[in-house]
Amino acid sequence: MAENGPQPCSTTVPQNSGSGQGRISEWVKLNVGGTTFMSTRTTLCRDPKSFLYRLVQEEPDLNTDKDENGAFLIDRDPTYFGPVLNYLRHGKLVINKDLAEEGVLEEAEFYNITELIKLVKEKLKERDAKQNQNFTKSVYRVLQCSEEELTQIVSAMSDGWKFEQLVNIGSQYNYGSEDHAEFLCVVSKECPNNINGTESESTDKVK
Repeated sequence: MAENGPQPCSTTVPQNSGSGQGRISEWVKLNVGGTTFMSTRTTLCRDPKSFLYRLVQEEPDLNTDKDENGAFLIDRDPTYFGPVLNYLRHGKLVINKDLAEEGVLEEAEFYNITELIKLVKEKLKERDAKQNQNFTKSVYRVLQCSEEELTQIVSAMSDGWKFEQLVNIGSQYNYGSEDHAEFLCVVSKECPNNINGTESESTDKVK
């Protein structure tokens, strides 16, 4: 009986076969780049649009040779076939650390396994987003200014700088009866993460 995920394959079991032979007829040998893999037809038929589904049908529409042991010959990298076969077995994407996601995507596209292609692309997006975070950092500047200068500073910000926070630090000077309020204006910018050097925060007094 087929699993919930894989689609049923068209197979032929000899009528005079015993129980052992019946089980063996379900197994398929694949020679991928010189390495032999064994799996069930049910597993290989998980995606009805895939290359492997078409390959193991009773009357396949693919012209694929077999080796001396009866294994289907597939001229692909056996190292990257492992994640493909494991996905067909349990429906999860598992990639060893020594394998590149791009290589798994290449094989998933070759075998035309739709859901696996989607999973690998999502993993690639997550990886790239994480790398981009590691390659950038937020740089902050603190500008001290008077109330009159504040509007000019905010309107003049450019080159990626953006306003973060405004802190009123009161008045440092008294001219007659008028107070001249002072502010700390915090701005930030996303910059490349310089491994060999550091860029520290700076506090500038606007003159």
